[in-house]
Amino acid sequence: MTGKKRYGNPVPVSDLATELLDPVLRRRAGLSMDLVQSWPEIVGGRLASSTRPEKVAWPRRLSEDDPFEPATLVIACEAAAALHVQHETTEIAARANAFLGFNAIGRIKIVQKPVAAGQPPQRTRPRPLSASEQDRLKHLTSGIESDSLRESLERLGASVLASRRKPPLANS
Repeated sequence: MTGKKRYGNPVPVSDLATELLDPVLRRRAGLSMDLVQSWPEIVGGRLASSTRPEKVAWPRRLSEDDPFEPATLVIACEAAAALHVQHETTEIAARANAFLGFNAIGRIKIVQKPVAAGQPPQRTRPRPLSASEQDRLKHLTSGIESDSLRESLERLGASVLASRRKPPLANS
């Protein structure tokens, strides 16, 4: 933090997080929190959920006299969205430059990796089969001679029946 003591009015947590994370992101990845937070406006809503800015790679300058060269924006991208990002690289670079206020981004590099934050979706447990459903499965698979095939088909039938919301009628 900046060392200022804050008294009185509450401060949004996002302001505190920005103060803490901005220097770290700049040092490690060349990014600012503003760029990360404004990413949906830069790439649009369609790509925002499957992409994120990974880092800004500035070319090395051997001396102060070397001319300015724009940086490379590295974008982490889900595999399904990579083609869309590739087709829109010039527009994304132009929007990022407009956001940054100068011609900072000259190139975009796409790195395919999982982007979605959070936990994987939870699988719901299948409902237990009723006695009539179990009997019906046994009856339908009783003519199969191979034990392993019969057991596999019973497991498949049980998962299909259990995935239905309501048990089917007894005479269907």
